[in-house]
Amino acid sequence: MASNRATKSGFAAEAQRKINSKYSEELAAESLEWIKEITGEPISTSGDMENFYEVLKDGVLLCKLVNCIQSGSVKKINESKMAFKCMENITSFLEVAKNMGVPAQETFQSVDLWERQNLNSVVICLQSLGRKAHNYGKPSIGPKEADKNVRNFSEEQLRAGQNIISLQYGSNKGATQSGINFGNTRHM
Repeated sequence: MASNRATKSGFAAEAQRKINSKYSEELAAESLEWIKEITGEPISTSGDMENFYEVLKDGVLLCKLVNCIQSGSVKKINESKMAFKCMENITSFLEVAKNMGVPAQETFQSVDLWERQNLNSVVICLQSLGRKAHNYGKPSIGPKEADKNVRNFSEEQLRAGQNIISLQYGSNKGATQSGINFGNTRHM
C-alpha cells in the first residue's frame, strides 16, 4: 500500500481483510513458478503476499510473460518505476490476456495490483492465463480446460422427444394426491 495514504478504518478495513482472506499462497506460488519457467527470469517464487506484490507490481514481468507466450504481444515495456508507466504495463498485460482468451470476469483492474487492493484477482487472472498457455505451445498450470461437447440432433430425434411425457408433468399412471391429509383440517 502506498505510504501517502491514510490507514483504512472501520468498514474499509473489514472489506480489505475479507478480500485478503481469499488470497491463496499456494496458487500464488504456483503462478510465480510458472512465470519463472516461461520467462526464465530469476524471481523469488514464494507465494506470500509481500513477495507476490513486489515481483509483479511494476508490470514488467507480466509484459515479458505474455511476450514469451506470444511474441510481440506488448510492443513497448516501460522499465520506468513511475506510477503511470507501471500502470501502463499492467494495462497492456491485461489487454493481451483478454485477447488470448482470459474471460473478462477472470481479469483484474490495474489498481488491484498497483495499489495492492486485490491480489487474489491477480492470482485468478494468472491461473486463467496459465490454462490458455497450452494453446500457444507453452506449459500450462491449473486444471485442464474442458473441450466443447457440441451435440447435433436430427429433426426426427427432436420430434421423438416431444412425445415423451415426463413424470414432472404430473401424470404417474393415474396416481393423484387427492385424499391425502396431514394434520388437522382448517376450520373456518
